[in-house]
Amino acid sequence: MIIANPKTLLGGMAIGLIASAALAHGYKAGDLSIQHPWSRQTAPGQTSGGGFMTVLNNSPQPDRLLSATSPAAAEVQLHSSSVEGGVMRMRRMEGGIAIPAKGRLELKPGSYHIMFIGLKQPLRKGERVPVTLKFQRAGKIDVQFAVQPIGSTGPMEGEHAGH
Repeated sequence: MIIANPKTLLGGMAIGLIASAALAHGYKAGDLSIQHPWSRQTAPGQTSGGGFMTVLNNSPQPDRLLSATSPAAAEVQLHSSSVEGGVMRMRRMEGGIAIPAKGRLELKPGSYHIMFIGLKQPLRKGERVPVTLKFQRAGKIDVQFAVQPIGSTGPMEGEHAGH
């Protein structure tokens, strides 16, 4: 039987916990947890981009995502997407987006999402976009959207999709 040096073991555990936290890419405020905020890289000259994430509400009370702001864009809007008659349509969610009590809200391609309008520079793979989310009950939460490759369809943490 091999017994590791306790100092080496504790150091390794600390590094593992730090790496885990970095890969988790989540945020918490009160009863809300924001998981894996991400965006796709944009092409040079592209003036808008989308943002996606999952919001978990552990409260017995519903909440509502009211708005968002970012220094990376002139304006940030909440949108929904749907297909009507074979045509993709986006609509601004003027009153925000509901998050059910003890439920979840998924912002994902082809559904609810955040629109970064009037980007000040292209979103580049590997960078993070600072965003302040405003909720009806939980208040303001500062998050970082991880910019992923242009073809991404879901959050990628540590180069592995779906975590």
